[in-house]
Amino acid sequence: MTQRTARCLCGEVTLSVSSNNNEMSVCHCRTCRQWGGGPLMAVHCGTNVGISHEKNVTLYNSSDWAERAFCNSCGTHLFYRLKGVNEHIIPAGLFEQQDFHFSEQIFIDKKPSFYEFSNQTDCLTEQQVFEKYAP
Repeated sequence: MTQRTARCLCGEVTLSVSSNNNEMSVCHCRTCRQWGGGPLMAVHCGTNVGISHEKNVTLYNSSDWAERAFCNSCGTHLFYRLKGVNEHIIPAGLFEQQDFHFSEQIFIDKKPSFYEFSNQTDCLTEQQVFEKYAP
């Protein structure tokens, strides 16, 4: 298991992750783009995530199946969490180690036409995402 540390902009919240995943994916859904002003570049970190200073974390129920968290001191987006399985998806830019491999784009059919990535990745439509990840 690799130990990774992710921090918010002000440093009040630290996320400690134990995971062997070094793949980064991008979500093009409207909610992610609205949340961060662009596509969400994130890492699936599983359930083994430690959160320091939880009093500085605010949760927002963004759907029936997921919630989003941000630091209430600096506003940094901390994670997207699937409620039923407690899976944490953490923005890649928060990690101190930046050794990720860009492997997948999801909700590719929701991506606006004004940007494009040149990386060769797997690309899943909204329907394919729900078929692959729905419980």
